[in-house]
Amino acid sequence: MKVHNFSAGPGILPEEVLRKASEAVINFNNLGLSLLEISHRSQDFEEVMEKARGLVKELFGLGNDYDVLFLQGGASLQFYMVPMNLLKTKAAYINTGTWASEAIADAKKVGTIDVIASSEDKKFTYIPKKFTVPKDADYLHFTSNNTIYGSQWKEFPKTDLPLVCDMSSDIFSKQIDASKFSLIYAGAQKNMGPAGTTMIAYKKEIMGKTGRSLPKMLDYEANAKKDSMLNTPPVFAVYVSMLTMEWLKNNGGLPWIEKVNEMKSNTFYSALDHNPLFKGTVEKEDRSQMNATFLLKNEKLEPEFDKLLKEAGISGLRGHRSVGGYRASMYNALPLESVNVLTSVMREMANKFG
Repeated sequence: MKVHNFSAGPGILPEEVLRKASEAVINFNNLGLSLLEISHRSQDFEEVMEKARGLVKELFGLGNDYDVLFLQGGASLQFYMVPMNLLKTKAAYINTGTWASEAIADAKKVGTIDVIASSEDKKFTYIPKKFTVPKDADYLHFTSNNTIYGSQWKEFPKTDLPLVCDMSSDIFSKQIDASKFSLIYAGAQKNMGPAGTTMIAYKKEIMGKTGRSLPKMLDYEANAKKDSMLNTPPVFAVYVSMLTMEWLKNNGGLPWIEKVNEMKSNTFYSALDHNPLFKGTVEKEDRSQMNATFLLKNEKLEPEFDKLLKEAGISGLRGHRSVGGYRASMYNALPLESVNVLTSVMREMANKFG
């Protein structure tokens, strides 16, 4: 039976990417060696790293005024690295969920943080619309898509400040003007690769202004000087991320995947809104295309729904342990077929119990 993978992360990867990655584990570049056992200083892997970094720029339409890194530690390490590298006097943050809250908590360990807007008052079920961005902040930080609560920014904040964004769960899911951002970071494991590496793209001109002396592993510029290989990089994770970006590029890039993702999310939310047994948890205008969160109105029906999901081969649909309910993560590699299977199960529930 085909498994329909709605896991929130690590998330689904394209089949052809998994096939190429598995071949590389046995014999990479016809070397007679596994990708997992070649030197990261070899020309074969240096070409992988260079190509991966180049694909980020190509997909985002960024020029040589940006550097791209592939580091370790997940987006969680970036919660601390961003203020260590950018925060001089104070920074502005917007709180729209768990990961934004954690970014704020770590940034406060570095310096003064002004939380200029938050949706915590309504359990992060919406995106704040009215807020004032201070002109004297070093940067404005926000999280583009909220994996746990299922909200997503449809229009990015407008500001003259350097704009910093955690795009871990919706990176490369639609067309954006990436040049408006001074720094973008994303853990690969939700939408662009496997667990183990984090991509950072930043405008070179914003660095070196804090006067802070940093450990080299936490210094973006030090990592950039060594082409993301200041220490041994996460070789396999970078390679699979490169393959995933190649897959995206070869199919039509961000214009193509934006249409695919719109079709999947429209299909799901239309079925959700017409089903009497289920309800969404986020304001409609702020619903995420990547992570659709929803509930059964009658919790007593959950065992029956879970049974039907299992029979249909649907995996990873349970909501985050902190909020419960259900969450359909519809990342780039998830086919429309899987969404159709899920909505058919939801209709079956309505036919039985509606």
